[in-house]
Amino acid sequence: MKRPRRVLPALLLAALFFAGLPPAYAELPPVADGSQMPSLAPMLGKVLPAVVNISAHGEVKVRNALLDNPRFRQYFGLPDVPEEQKVEELGSGVIINAAKGYVLTNNHVVKDAQKITVTLRDGRQFDARLVGRDKATDIAVLQIPAEHLTQLPLGDSTRLRVGDYVVAIGNPFGLGQTVTSGIVSALGRSGLGIESYEDFIQTDAPINPGNSGGALVDLRGHLVGINTAILGPDGANIGIGFAIPVNMAIDVMDQLVKYGRVERGHIGIAAQSLTPALAKAFGVKQEQGAIIAQVQPGSPADKAGLKAGDIVTAVNGHDIRDAAQMRNIFGLLRVGTRVEVQVLRHDRPLRFAVVIAKPAHATVAGARLSPLLAGATLGEVPAELALQAKLHGIAVMAVAAGSAAERGGLQKGDVIQSVNQVPVRDMAAFEREVKRHRQSLLFNVRRGNGALFLTLGG
Repeated sequence: MKRPRRVLPALLLAALFFAGLPPAYAELPPVADGSQMPSLAPMLGKVLPAVVNISAHGEVKVRNALLDNPRFRQYFGLPDVPEEQKVEELGSGVIINAAKGYVLTNNHVVKDAQKITVTLRDGRQFDARLVGRDKATDIAVLQIPAEHLTQLPLGDSTRLRVGDYVVAIGNPFGLGQTVTSGIVSALGRSGLGIESYEDFIQTDAPINPGNSGGALVDLRGHLVGINTAILGPDGANIGIGFAIPVNMAIDVMDQLVKYGRVERGHIGIAAQSLTPALAKAFGVKQEQGAIIAQVQPGSPADKAGLKAGDIVTAVNGHDIRDAAQMRNIFGLLRVGTRVEVQVLRHDRPLRFAVVIAKPAHATVAGARLSPLLAGATLGEVPAELALQAKLHGIAVMAVAAGSAAERGGLQKGDVIQSVNQVPVRDMAAFEREVKRHRQSLLFNVRRGNGALFLTLGG
């Protein structure tokens, strides 16, 4: 007898839930048995034609671990040629500009593609042209030669609130267009190590493999995010999904369309987020912001007058929440852009005009240090990235195909953190340790979200 009694509160909660929905629902319900029934169907009817399925075909070089051993190759008479393996990546995309056929998606969906096919909801298929892609934000722009397209209206991701209802649309597991719903679980997620620039919308709307590049929309049918990643065991959805805010995605898209790439600059600072303990230590009442921990001599920040200990409170009138948000703002500004930086210095508000400049990355040819590193281009990890990502060492900027460095296993994007078990934080320390060990090198390498040891020579 107890179980039926629980039905009434459940029905009451459901009634309260639907009664409290925003006015957008007033336009949606059909009529059943004389009663209005809430439904997302009318809104989705307008949105779904703007979400597409993407199939990216390409080839990647793969290498059997045994082939990294020169003695094994010599014994069996095997050539030192990586094998080509065909790959197909399935994902999703969003039509942003119907007149020009621009489709927004994720970089990781198309990064290895030699042919990209876009399938519309009405079944039409088109070969897409890659307009440009940006690895740092995981955004790519495609263009299809199609007419009679539907584009998705843009929302404003800065107006999202935790608890707002959202709908995720994409092509999970290649099943075809699928819709899931949930709420905004958190905002401003960063430090996850998924991308270089992170300001994710977190949602419990189920996102699965294949949803990448799909749409996250609000109840008005406006695009608020681009679905990009999930957090879960074995790629399974556990209610923690992440989307790139539409404002960030559109900023990147505009540069890719206009220039074909994103040209990032810097102002030459390393910063950390303001915490209650730091605010107390600095004697300020400010609760949010970013503290400048280091200013590179001769950098734009130095020339403008910024100093270590300044607390950045706003950039171009936008309040700064933490160091990650500030880095995202600077990371989306092109070289030559003039920005206004507001700071607190000894609790006194000040304003500075700073011009974004090209980062001065001093690089070294690996062959100059050791024959084992021939073909690699090396450089120090930028100070701001080192502080933000707690990543120190020597960055591998490029690796020539077929070179000694590639045969040793080094890849572009690797960060060498130690040489023969001695930590290296700058080029001087790296060069010293490499030259001490001429016959063989043991590197501890940070690669993406993982780490590994590599042996070169020996």
